[in-house]
Amino acid sequence: MSEQSTHMRETVRQRYAAAAVQVTEGGTACCGPQPIEVGENFGSTLYAADEREILPAEAVAASLGCGNPTAVAELREGERVLDLGSGGGIDVLLSARRVGPTGKAYGLDMTDEMLTLALANAEKAGATNVEFLNGTIEAIPLPAHTIDVVISNCVINLSTDKPAVFAETYRVLKPGGRIGVSDVVADDSLTPAQRAERGDYVGCIAGALSFEEYRAGLEAAGFTDVEIIPTHAVADGMHSAIVRASKPTTPQPGIQTNASADSCCGVNACCTDAETSADPSVSVSTAKAASGCGCQS
Repeated sequence: MSEQSTHMRETVRQRYAAAAVQVTEGGTACCGPQPIEVGENFGSTLYAADEREILPAEAVAASLGCGNPTAVAELREGERVLDLGSGGGIDVLLSARRVGPTGKAYGLDMTDEMLTLALANAEKAGATNVEFLNGTIEAIPLPAHTIDVVISNCVINLSTDKPAVFAETYRVLKPGGRIGVSDVVADDSLTPAQRAERGDYVGCIAGALSFEEYRAGLEAAGFTDVEIIPTHAVADGMHSAIVRASKPTTPQPGIQTNASADSCCGVNACCTDAETSADPSVSVSTAKAASGCGCQS
């Protein structure tokens, strides 16, 4: 990762850590936590009142997204769902209710403070079919072909390596699996510099892909039936959009993914004498334990 990318990731981490702390400290006040101020086009107001009312106030207050992916992902009973950049857990908890006790909802986040908040919210909600994972969306700590649906709420645009996000999403999905995410997308006519002028990177604007770039990125990873539908403007030439796509039931020729065929949860050549961690800074045993990979020996 370049120095610039590392700086951007740390900037994002610090912003969301501060938001989690703000919500947590607000929850101890007499009137409870107040929603994080992120503008009228972002946050908990994008969820229906009946959805907000069934969740812990802290989960609602910590919502920083640009849409409501659980409303468009068409979740079904018994499915396994993964939320990329799960924050305080609002979409994980809503997903858990939709898939029911025979399903499961995972949340993935790289911010310790948000994970702590999400775990507390899951306990308050009495959710038993949820699990929160510490990691990045560019290296998802789950085995391949284990997830039915991937959702995300205004997080993919924050990544400095979106091809890795698309490839990892494709890897963890089962054949026939699908994505249903909310994200910020730019008009094709805007250059990266013009997108940057419209907002900072952490504010979900500067890192946005154009409609054509988003489609091309998903198709390069192997997705089909790509659909990108703008829902409302968040800046001049920038839109909150619903993004849907499917993983084919049969492999697509010429598609390359981040993980090799014999990799497992970020471990190359899993369960062989040649196995190594995909991340040199993490041991093989640590990578396996963190991911919950079934192959632990």
